[in-house]
Amino acid sequence: MDLISELPEALLLSILSLLPAQDVASTMLLSKRWRFLWTSVPRLEYDDSYQSIAYRRFSRFVDRFLFLHEGPVIETLHFKLGKTCGGEDIRVWIRAADKCCVRELIFEIDASSNDSPPIVLPSSLYTGCRMLVTLKLNKVILEDTSSSIAFPSLKNLSLVSVEYPGDEFVSSLLSSCHVLEDLHVEQCSSDNVTIFNVRVPSLKSLVLHALADDDDDDDEYGFVIDTPSLEWLDIVDYREGFCIIENGMPKIMTASFDVNYSHSGEIMRTITSVKRLDLCLSTSSKVPVLYLHAIVIRIPIATSLMVKSLVYMQNAYPSGSVFCCLAHLKICTCQTEWLELLMCMLRYSPKLQSLRLKQYHEIEACNPRPCWTEPNSVPDCLVSSLEALEWVGYEGTEEEKEVVAFILRSAKCLERVTIYSSSKDPCKKLELVKELSFLPRCSSSCNFLFD
Repeated sequence: MDLISELPEALLLSILSLLPAQDVASTMLLSKRWRFLWTSVPRLEYDDSYQSIAYRRFSRFVDRFLFLHEGPVIETLHFKLGKTCGGEDIRVWIRAADKCCVRELIFEIDASSNDSPPIVLPSSLYTGCRMLVTLKLNKVILEDTSSSIAFPSLKNLSLVSVEYPGDEFVSSLLSSCHVLEDLHVEQCSSDNVTIFNVRVPSLKSLVLHALADDDDDDDEYGFVIDTPSLEWLDIVDYREGFCIIENGMPKIMTASFDVNYSHSGEIMRTITSVKRLDLCLSTSSKVPVLYLHAIVIRIPIATSLMVKSLVYMQNAYPSGSVFCCLAHLKICTCQTEWLELLMCMLRYSPKLQSLRLKQYHEIEACNPRPCWTEPNSVPDCLVSSLEALEWVGYEGTEEEKEVVAFILRSAKCLERVTIYSSSKDPCKKLELVKELSFLPRCSSSCNFLFD
């Protein structure tokens, strides 16, 4: 212990920051050197389930610890709370967070028990933490407020399984974050939000995840995005909803779409400056009302279905949009139409350098096999820029063989091809290796690796 005590104070505080707050306070008993050191720890984590401590005792401990804290700021204040937590305690801790100039505040609620009422974060959170740079909320309920929301210093916001008062509250919350740069949202089915509006001019990174729910009604769920400074975009949405991107994203560098939209092409036309792109575009039997109500109204049912199919074909892929900066492309092969998407992206990505194909999701047994039709002309990227092809989960179907054969005999700059077989049968793998080895290659310097 003497050797540890001789370490610099900054290093000791960093070590204490890795411990639960209950253990941090216990270090005061070690020696005179440690007697008051705990009062300056910059990162604190309070877990009311730690060592099965009674909640009332836990609450008093947190109150006293925060009252005695002497550091100029608290870098991180992290609460892991169960449903026995009281709303008044949270109000006290929020006031203490403002007093201690907390930079990062985290509230994480254990919602596994259904016996207790849900915990609602008070409206003082929106006005009493003006020094916050990072706010992370997990499985909490936000209280409605009539006063204005103010987060003048907030740059990072994470909202995971949060319940809101409604759509307007979300818009007001985000519009109050004038310097927000990073937003991470994972919606839950009971969040009370139909259209999630993200209009933040300063935003640079945006993650929006919304999973399908069997209990969803006929409401049109979706996202509306207006973020002209955005550089990173990640959307996962299986609800057969919609996404509208307003005013384009001229600074976008990296984007990922794993969505079930019928108008994916409309979205992708707004991100043509992207350099890295990850795609899994699922077909949707439900076409958003926003795109169809003006077309199908007063049209016979058979004609209406035909119009829906036509609209889908026009909006599914970004035909005519040139991705002039795209260098790295990943495409999921789980959908029947992935070949159509692949050829569309090759055609409109003249500077593509690497291509990765992988089945990220299980293929439904009812899905038909994709249909391969060799294009009349070779895409420019195969002639002048494509250097790497990686295929994960290669099965050796006729369509897959045709795709590999086309790329090998067309890509003049190809340097490496890596194929990972999905088969566990050594004989099957050997057969696939032989088939691929005899395919003609346009590039004499191409290295072939099969696993």
